[in-house]
Amino acid sequence: MIQKFKKLLLLICVFSAHTLYAQTTTISGTVTDSSDGMSLPGVNVLEKGTMNGAVTDFDGNYAINASQGDVLVFSYLGYKTEVRTVGSETVINVTMTEDSTQLEEIVVIGYGTTTVKDATGSVASVRAEDFNKGVIASPEQLIQGKTAGVQISSTSGAPGAGVNIRIRGTNSVRSNNNPLFVVDGIPLSGQATTSGGNVIGLGSNPAKNPLSFLNPNDIESISILKDASATAIYGTRGSNGVVIVTTKSGRSKKGEFNYQANISSSEARSTYNLLNADQFLAARTSVGLTNDAVSNAGSSTDWQDVIFRRSTSHNQNLSYSKSHDSG
Repeated sequence: MIQKFKKLLLLICVFSAHTLYAQTTTISGTVTDSSDGMSLPGVNVLEKGTMNGAVTDFDGNYAINASQGDVLVFSYLGYKTEVRTVGSETVINVTMTEDSTQLEEIVVIGYGTTTVKDATGSVASVRAEDFNKGVIASPEQLIQGKTAGVQISSTSGAPGAGVNIRIRGTNSVRSNNNPLFVVDGIPLSGQATTSGGNVIGLGSNPAKNPLSFLNPNDIESISILKDASATAIYGTRGSNGVVIVTTKSGRSKKGEFNYQANISSSEARSTYNLLNADQFLAARTSVGLTNDAVSNAGSSTDWQDVIFRRSTSHNQNLSYSKSHDSG
């Protein structure tokens, strides 16, 4: 009896210690900038692996409930993420440093290039390493779904079909709402990119894709100018925004070969359950029809198997680049 009482007392002590150790307390502190010591408002403070979080106020102060051993993650746009482990202290002050990698990213803005931190307009830039992968039929598919607020769709499934790109929404009922396309600093002609009205003797005006002449593998980056700065640079032609395409160029003086290959396979998802030749003739007989020479030609061909064959396609691209810059 005494032995059981000792075990029970030991278990109570263990659970009591665990409860004290896992006790939740309020952790507070201030988040500042390492360069000037100024407070940072709007910093996200999140307990790792949970939805428990907080945001710093105007003075950079925060407060969050956490237990000893929990990991707090401090994140802020343009700054490196900081991680702190909660110990016995209740005040954790954090100093964040700028992420030079993000701030020094180069974007094309129409009249040259600049860094993200120096860009004054609304610019979305997608580089080659961030492009959509897989089978790409036309260049605009590289950034489909990659830029916030930009809608990209094709007018049809035909090769070279027109493309609809909406940067600022639909501004006109009958006129073209597509942006201006600029390739390596040269604006493309303002041809129709959406289907137009009837042309006498020719029918409807077909839609065209202004970027269909480009090989998607030759594109280095695509930048989109969204705000009024596009109009200031390109005039009224940029009123619907501007899509700036930069193609790849040589960087190494030694010369580089680049090889890319894509292989795809497709087949019919499902087929109809149809009658074979014998079942077809039996069905005709059952309804009182005579099987003549036309209906009974002596062959039994599964036309679904002939037409819906598995197709395999491949795309291979080999390029060579070399820089001749004397600098």
